[in-house]
Order: sequence, then structure tokens, then C-alpha cells
Amino acid sequence: MRKRAVVYPRQDVEREAPLTRRPPTPNARKRPKRGHRDPVRYDAVVEPLPDLRPLEVQFERSAERIDQAPADGGREIAFAGRSNAGKSSALNRLANRRGLARTSRTPGRTQLLNFFLVDEAPMHAAPGPAAAPAQPRRLVDLPGYGFARAGHATRDAWQEHVEDYLARREALVGLVLLMDVRHPFQPFDEHMLTWAETSDMPVLLLLNKVDKLSRGAAAQALQAAEGRCAALPKVTPLLFSALRGTGAEVALEILRGWLEPAGEEESGTDAAPSVPE
Repeated sequence: MRKRAVVYPRQDVEREAPLTRRPPTPNARKRPKRGHRDPVRYDAVVEPLPDLRPLEVQFERSAERIDQAPADGGREIAFAGRSNAGKSSALNRLANRRGLARTSRTPGRTQLLNFFLVDEAPMHAAPGPAAAPAQPRRLVDLPGYGFARAGHATRDAWQEHVEDYLARREALVGLVLLMDVRHPFQPFDEHMLTWAETSDMPVLLLLNKVDKLSRGAAAQALQAAEGRCAALPKVTPLLFSALRGTGAEVALEILRGWLEPAGEEESGTDAAPSVPE
């Protein structure tokens, strides 16, 4: 049997020194160390702001279908948007509470109609025991559209429930449409704006996640949105950040105007018209 030759390294040959890293230049960018990192949820660091006067909100119930919703009365404001637009985070910011609306690392987890009661006393309520009982006022978190990990049949059912709510709910007096400021006016957003124009419904357009843009880019995004909505007088674009609270005060002022009971004093163009009977 033939033996395999064994090659020994030569002792008289100097080995080359290992390559060393070049010294960094003075302006070199420091890169973070590589390694496993847990994904950061956008709303994970949403903390209450001390100077914000939020809405007093509490969870009421969830409904899969419109016939499971609370009685159709009072005044309601619906929150709509794509699954990655940050609807639940916006609700948490406007209530200045972390964890009021369920949020998730995975977009599209809001699969039900979630109703939240607004507990604030009417701004123009008459004092005394003879005052009439206040009509319920609510915020409604609608199922998101887009990135949900579900079958087409399930997603179609969600959209059917959303459209059923929008078409039949007489208590609805305003719509808050959330958009990612970096990717605005997607097909679903255009569909909602068309519906609102046809229904004569006021819309607060929150261009969310503005904290991810520079000041100049944010100004350009707002200008573009205002130009897009110039022919829609009932649509109010607003730069917003659920993370930092940007635009929250203005948004709260508009929402409070919409939630005013019908027949009370209302001022400004943001006030919603009386609910048709």
C-alpha cells in the first residue's frame, strides 16, 4: 500500500505577519458592533408628556361585526389607516397613556373594531342636577389594512366590517386618517379620502412618524399633502409624531371640537356638522 507523503513546514522560511487594520481617519464614522438585536417597536418608548392635556379615555369593548358594537348614539371619531401607519400608537399619545390601545411589533394585529369611551365632561355642559344626561362619546380604532399576516379571506372580512361600520354608523362625526409621512397617499388612503369626500365627512390627516424626517423634509411633506388636499376643504393635514408628541396639541383641539354634543356652541371650521337623523 502506497503511503501518503507528509509535508512539514520549512523552518527557515519566515512567516508573513498577519494583516492589521488600517488606522481610522479622523472623520471615520463609528459603526455599531454587530450582533443580535431585538426589533424596536415604534411605540415602545412612547411615554406620557407632562404638559399635554390629553383626552380622558377608557376601553369599552371590541366588536368583530357592527351588530356587536355599542348602541349607535352620541358622537364617534374613527381612526383608520394602513397597518404600519401607527393608529394604536396615535391613540395612546392622544390619551397620553402607554398601553391603552394594543400595539405590536407585527403590523396588522388590530383585527377588531375597538371602542374607547371619552370620559371628559362636555365643554359647554350646563351645571346643576337638571342637566340632561351626556351622550356617549367614543374613539374607534378600526382594523388596519396592508401587512397583516392572514389569509385573503380574513383580510377581506376585516375590510367588509370596516366599510359596514363607515356606511351604517350614524354616530360617526369625523375620521382620523393615519399615514406614514414617508409613504403617504397609498391606494387605501386615496380610497378613504374619496369616501370621506362623498360622505361629506371631516378628516384629520395625521402624517405620522415625522420624527424620522429632517425638518426640511417634513416641511416638504406637509406642503405636498396640503397641495394634494387643496380641493378637499374638509381635510386637514397635520404633521404628527406619536413618539415625540409633535402635533398632539393641535390634534386634540380638533378632536374636542368634533366631540362637542350636537346643538352646543361650536366654533371654527373643524367643528363637525350635526349627525343626520
